This record gives sequence, C-alpha cells and structure tokens, in this order.
Amino acid sequence: MTRTYEERGGTAAPGRAGERVLDNPAHAALEGPHAALAERRGRVLRYPLDVSPWLALPDDPGPADWADLAALAGPGAVVPLPGVSVDLPEGWELTADFAGVQLVGDRVDAVPDPEAVRLTAEDVPEMLDLVARTQPGPFLPRTIELGTYLGIRRGGALVAMAGERLHPPGWTEISAVCTDPDHRGQGLAGRLVRAVAAGIVERGETPFLHTGARNANAIRLYESLGFRLRRTTRFRAARVPAAA
Repeated sequence: MTRTYEERGGTAAPGRAGERVLDNPAHAALEGPHAALAERRGRVLRYPLDVSPWLALPDDPGPADWADLAALAGPGAVVPLPGVSVDLPEGWELTADFAGVQLVGDRVDAVPDPEAVRLTAEDVPEMLDLVARTQPGPFLPRTIELGTYLGIRRGGALVAMAGERLHPPGWTEISAVCTDPDHRGQGLAGRLVRAVAAGIVERGETPFLHTGARNANAIRLYESLGFRLRRTTRFRAARVPAAA
C-alpha cells in the first residue's frame, strides 16, 4: 500500500537563500509580478475573488493586519490562510486545517509536449467542468489570467490540464493538475507538468508547487519528475468574526 509523506517520515531539504521568497509566495506574487491584480488594505493583499482564493498577510501580522483582513473579507466570511502558522486573534474561528507540502522543481525534467495545447478564455467552461469532476484545488472563472494553462484533448474533449498560478519573483507555481477519471493511468498529468515547467524554465524561472501532505500519489509523481520537498506547511481557513 502506498504510504503518505507523513507516514514515510519525510523531512524537508535544507533551504536555500534564493528560496525564502517561497515562505510567503502569495505576498511576493501580489507585491511583484501579479501586482496589477492585487486588492490591498494596509499590508494585506488578495486576488480578486473570481481569480484565486489566495490572500497574503505580512510575515509578522499584528492586530492592525487582522483588522484590515476582516474589513477586506467582510463579517462572517471564510478566508483561506495558507502557510499562516501564527495563532488566530480572539473571535476568529478556525474552519479548516490540514498539512501540506511545498516542492521545488530545480531539477525537474522540463520538456514540451507535442499534444499539449494552450488553453484560452474560450476553454474556461470546459476547464471548470474538468475541475469540478476531479477536484485538484481551486480554479475559478478568471484563474486562467494568472499564467499559461495547457491541456490535452481526446476526441475533442478536454481530458487533462495543468497551468500556472502564484508567481513570486523568479518562481512560478504549477497548479490545477488534473485528469479525467476515464483517462487516468496514461501519464497525462506528468506530461503536462513537464510541459508547463518547460515554459517556466524557458523564461529563466523555477517551477514549484503545493499539494496535501497525505496525497501520496501526487507527491510520488512530482518526485519522479525531479521535484524535491522544500518544506511542510499548513493549509488553514478561518471565519472572520461577525460584526458587533
């Protein structure tokens, strides 16, 4: 039986100085290459809600930052807090908390794929349908604006895809990796990850990605492609306190 990352007792590789931007990748992306998409209140940044649920607190959030986040999200809203390990302020309700891993592809086998096609806004309805059936993680109507998305079609139908999401300086996250259940076992996900990585490497950047720590199949695939574990993290979400 395949063991999860946690069951294998895996440990992160020693960090490198150039990788520290990945400690808070959404903040680095929204302050950098994705600044045009950033919605800001004080030191809190987020993507438009139809682009990505990712938001970013500063590395050292204080009471004013939590107040700005509450004002930005609205009373009673549930906000994702990926990578935020500090204690929640009084009145905030933790609604989700699970372990994740962050992997970097500085040795990834990055090669284009002749069958992969560039997906456009016209393909978004099919992309949303594929995501709904496979649940790779958030993909919203405007997520495609974050970077290049590639897909593989069979009989005209979109059966697999992968693309780019967070973009901290020098790095690009690979995300939305998914394959239709009827077409799994053919290596399509691996081919698309390598193809997306090829575009990232071509422009002088390094791919990275996130997945759940218990997603053993995905971790095994990514490691086989040349990704290595950088760190463990937590994917959390919390409910903003209701208005007084």
